[in-house]
Amino acid sequence: MRTIGLIGGLSWESTVIYYQIINQRVRERLGGSHSANSLIWSVDYTTVEDLIFADRWDEVSTLLAGAGGKLEDLGAEVLLVCSNTFSRVSDDVARAASVPVLHIADAVGAEVRARGMRRVGLLGTRFTMEQPFYRDRLAAHGFDVVVPRREQRELAHHVIFDELVRGVLRESSRDAYARIIADLAADGAEGVILGCTEIELLITEKDTAVPLLPSARLHAEAAADFALTNRPTDRPIRPYAPLDLPASTAVRPR
Repeated sequence: MRTIGLIGGLSWESTVIYYQIINQRVRERLGGSHSANSLIWSVDYTTVEDLIFADRWDEVSTLLAGAGGKLEDLGAEVLLVCSNTFSRVSDDVARAASVPVLHIADAVGAEVRARGMRRVGLLGTRFTMEQPFYRDRLAAHGFDVVVPRREQRELAHHVIFDELVRGVLRESSRDAYARIIADLAADGAEGVILGCTEIELLITEKDTAVPLLPSARLHAEAAADFALTNRPTDRPIRPYAPLDLPASTAVRPR
C-alpha cells in the first residue's frame, strides 16, 4: 500500500474529512480492520489565508511545495493538496515533487464523466468560481461549468471564510446554499460540484433536489484507490526536518 501524504490545514475542518474517507475507503476495499498508510502536514490556516487575500500566491506555492517535500521526506508516495482554492498551486507542488500529485479537479472531473453529465454547477470560494485555474481544469474533462450569479458568489464566498473554515454551521447558510444550488439546476446544471471542501460539512443531497459532487470525498477516495493500486514495496523513511513558514502580516480585505 502506498503511503498517502496530505497537505492539509486548508482548513483543518475539511482535512478531517480526508482522513476519515481515506481510511473508510481502504477498509471497504481490504476488509477487516485495515486502514491507510498516511501522513498529514497541516499548515496554520491564518498564514495561508492572509497570503491568498494579499494575492501572494508565489509564497503559497513555496509553502505548500515545501510541505510536500517534507511529506516525501517522511515517506509519502503520493501527495494531495487538500483544497479546491489552494489547488491553484497544485501544479507547482507537482513540479517540485518526485511522487505523483493527485489534483482535486481531476478527481471531480472523472466523477462527472462517469455520471455522463454534460453541464454542472460549481459552488466554492470566489477564487475557485471566478478564476480560470479550476474551471479550465474541469472543462478539460469535456463538460460545461456554470457558476452562480455575482451576488450569490459573494454570499457563498463569505459563508466559507466567515463561518465554515471556523467550524460554524448555520441553518440560514445551509438554506441559502440550497437556494443557490436550485438556481444552478434551473440554469441547466445536471449536478453541482461542492467546490470547497468545507461545504460538505454544511450541506448534503438530503438538502437538495439535484445531485451533488463532494470534492473532498471524491479526492480522498481517488487517493485511497491510487494507494491500493500496484502497491510498491515499502521505502525507508528519511529523517524529519522542520518546515519554515513565511511570516505574513497581510490584512485580509472584506
